[in-house]
Amino acid sequence: MSTRRPPAPLLDAALVGAALLDVWAHAEASEPLRTACALVAAFALLLRRRLPRLTFLFTLPAVILSDSVFAALAALYTLASLTRGRTLLVVCAVAFTFSDLISLPSPGFDFSTPATFIALGYTAATAAAPVFLGQLVQARRDLSLRLVEISRARDHERQLTAQTVLARERTTLAREMHDVVAHQVSLIAVRAGALQVGSRDAEVRQAAATIRKLSVQTLEELRHMVSVLRTAGGDPVELVPQPSLADLQRLVDNSGIETELRTDLPDSLPPPVQRAIYRTVQEALTNVRKHAPGATAVVRIRHEQATVRVTVTNSPPTRSALSLPGANHGLVGLRQRAELLGGTVTCGPTTDGGYRLNLTLPATATR
Repeated sequence: MSTRRPPAPLLDAALVGAALLDVWAHAEASEPLRTACALVAAFALLLRRRLPRLTFLFTLPAVILSDSVFAALAALYTLASLTRGRTLLVVCAVAFTFSDLISLPSPGFDFSTPATFIALGYTAATAAAPVFLGQLVQARRDLSLRLVEISRARDHERQLTAQTVLARERTTLAREMHDVVAHQVSLIAVRAGALQVGSRDAEVRQAAATIRKLSVQTLEELRHMVSVLRTAGGDPVELVPQPSLADLQRLVDNSGIETELRTDLPDSLPPPVQRAIYRTVQEALTNVRKHAPGATAVVRIRHEQATVRVTVTNSPPTRSALSLPGANHGLVGLRQRAELLGGTVTCGPTTDGGYRLNLTLPATATR
């Protein structure tokens, strides 16, 4: 549990105030020199963070000439908390001890009397206390920094572990996609090609050609997807050349659905917006093929002030829909993409039995 420290200027002001109280308690009007030295020592504490050694030297005359020692003890504590030189701290503690002994009424050192040893021990202990306290604060500060470094190292290690797991999963997914999906799509392309060559019905041949073309395009995109999934780390790789509004007409033409495209969008829209529009139309037409065979579709794309609106509406189906697997993951993905760009996706049936999908996006989205 961390404790909040008072602001540095407030703490310095408090120390100077305590030192001035110490001067007031020991000052005598008949000894202006001692009072002046004590005042210099008190105000020298304002320099203790930037110049701790010089501050301690400024406080020593007050220790020698007067009984005001608070400023010197505060300066000694600051020096101990900021320096790592143990020899310097010992020298400063010894200097304070002898300076305080010199200020005694009888400055002579008579080691033949027990009182001298008692005074020496007391003064040395007084000097050692701020040194030990300053070193303790320094150790605590170093420990806190070390704990922060350890925490960062652990976070980095967790990220590396997560990336390793992700890379392993991506490799597994790439292998499964290559072994299963690519094989089945390749088989579809081969069968469609054979049907295109062997059939005598022009409509069947055209449908087979469309299936084969879409299968080849899917294989190409799948190949790029697998290469990206197998790339662990490094620079991001585009799956394929990303679609834009210029590709919408080709998408509509190759959809196998009678579709009317109406758009007035400029080509200057941000790429993320263009990709979102393309993927929305693509998913909507795919759903029409799956769930509304024989239906026609209308794609309307409008640019209203700072908003882009896309509406894909299809008529009721004219044939029974095939039983195809699906879990609405495509619509979920469209909603997530739109939310990332600050937009929305809504969909639902129309009154005539058809279906409508609406996309609303800010025209300046760049995520």
